[in-house]
Amino acid sequence: MSPELSSHNIKFIASDMDGTLLDESSQLDPQFFDLYRQLTEQGIIFAAASGRQYASLKQTFLPIQDEMIFIAENGTFVMHNGVELYSCPLDTRTAREVVLAAREIKGAYTVLCGKNSAYIETQDPAALAELSKYYHACQYVEDLLDVDDEFIKVAICHFDSTEQFVFPAMNAKFGATNQVVVSGRIWLDIMHAEASKGAAIEHLQKTLGFTYEQTMSFGDYFNDVEMLKASYHSYAVENAHPEVKKLARFRAPSNIEAGVMQVLKNTVLNQA
Repeated sequence: MSPELSSHNIKFIASDMDGTLLDESSQLDPQFFDLYRQLTEQGIIFAAASGRQYASLKQTFLPIQDEMIFIAENGTFVMHNGVELYSCPLDTRTAREVVLAAREIKGAYTVLCGKNSAYIETQDPAALAELSKYYHACQYVEDLLDVDDEFIKVAICHFDSTEQFVFPAMNAKFGATNQVVVSGRIWLDIMHAEASKGAAIEHLQKTLGFTYEQTMSFGDYFNDVEMLKASYHSYAVENAHPEVKKLARFRAPSNIEAGVMQVLKNTVLNQA
């Protein structure tokens, strides 16, 4: 079945942000807000599904932040109008073990992600510039091991490639008991074993009453795989990782061509 033939039945759409909905400068097309209104008028729910922090996502969608569902921190924390719909926390002991292991990797910068804030123990200017893109609520602490919060994820940044320099060690140590996922060229996330964007969407399918066949999603990297699997209308943008393209049922133009918005206009809203 083609996406065009079944699009009238879509009830829920989730899109990754960086590399997918956002452009090459990590900016949201201002025309998105009109598109969002048209989707809601047709009874379709749109959610941002990202490795980004909840506070960061709210800022990006400021005009509609009280309306949208935010699948934040790679599915570990789902919020709507200030109300938690779902979470899948990481136990404190594991979070601290990850912090200790990351300290052994040269060039790695660790972000301890809590429900209240993100926490860092670096003051490196390049790292701070990168971290600030995704973590708007962020606190510097002298020792991450002393932080008191409910942790939902540990994110690790490595400017030379997390897939090469971080994933092997972290997956060997934590892969059997936790989700260890490369979420971008320089980012890796470690979460609860059952946490993913897909698990969050499956929870919403059950609680909000829409089906796998009524679900559409867009992604570009490995942290989007479970989300794509949870959606019949699964789209990889043209700039997606080759392995992610293989998993998606359909293809969208690249993020620099506003591919997600093109598909929503031409397939969902039939504005070709």
